[in-house]
Amino acid sequence: MAYTTVDDPSENFQAKIYEGTSGIHNVTLDGNSDMQPDLVWFKNRDVGYSNQLYDSSRGTTKALFSDVTNVETTVTNGLTQFQSDGFRVTSAAAVNENSMVCWNWKANAGSTSSFTESGNNPGGTIQTNTAGGFSIIAYTGTGAPGNIAHGLPSAPEWIIFKRRDATNVWACWHVALGDDYKIVLNSTDGKDADASFMNSTLPDATNIRVGDSGNPNTNADTATYICYAWSPIKGYSKFGSYYGNGDTNGPFVYTGFKPAYILLKKSSDNGDNWMVYDDKRSDSNGNVVDRALRPNSDAAEYDNANANIDILSNGFKLRSSFGWVNQSSHTYIYMAWAENPFVTSTGIPTTAR
Repeated sequence: MAYTTVDDPSENFQAKIYEGTSGIHNVTLDGNSDMQPDLVWFKNRDVGYSNQLYDSSRGTTKALFSDVTNVETTVTNGLTQFQSDGFRVTSAAAVNENSMVCWNWKANAGSTSSFTESGNNPGGTIQTNTAGGFSIIAYTGTGAPGNIAHGLPSAPEWIIFKRRDATNVWACWHVALGDDYKIVLNSTDGKDADASFMNSTLPDATNIRVGDSGNPNTNADTATYICYAWSPIKGYSKFGSYYGNGDTNGPFVYTGFKPAYILLKKSSDNGDNWMVYDDKRSDSNGNVVDRALRPNSDAAEYDNANANIDILSNGFKLRSSFGWVNQSSHTYIYMAWAENPFVTSTGIPTTAR
């Protein structure tokens, strides 16, 4: 059996940096030219504008903000077109001013399938990229515990829920949290005991579970939601945890690929930011990545040796004792997607940066 089924990760995920123009701007992705992004997550690197997320299921100009609980907002001058090799933005400063970064995932090129409400099970639309292990699910709640078929090749290990029509938190589940816990993307809090969040039932190979109206973060009656769900793909994506040692010679985390994107969060305690690293933003020509952004904050890019990590051919290594990423005796969750697999399907190894 081949090591990976994804020899070119840029077909499914890419990080992109570009300079804003404050006008109509067609942004072309750098890797595989056939990748139409279906989830685009923007952050202005220089100025304190909110993280903005657009997806092709909700449609152009429909923004959500990962650092606040705001309802879905129509930003007429935001992302105005999904294109076969990128997207178009216009004059909104949060997506097209100063130095910008965006992270792009492919689902099904905007082509959705409908599923109908059945008993307590919500109805809505889904688009799935099985090769990349990613689904976008837009649904309407029923107010009673139910199931949503996710379409992924295996049980999802990283799930983000956001209610679109009310100011509920970004409720997330990660495989390392276990049953009856969530973690909130717009917060510095660690994991939170919440049995009703996913009806005390882990997702399986077919379904994601949602709770009842007592937990409006996932399934209030007639409420509208967006759900982003990922399952692991060997050599392309991995979702796990590590234990901090409080040393500049920090833990090495094996992923099985050279990461293009890493999202970290201390899950065992409160008060620490989420941290995003990628293969495009670094002052170093070597393995060190020294620039981070925070999904829970509108702050500009964090450029400080306190947050250094090494991106390696088969994983990443913490190079800081900073509490946000490597406090001794604490647990951190991570989500990572590949720049290159450690070994391709034909046996060709990759190298570090």
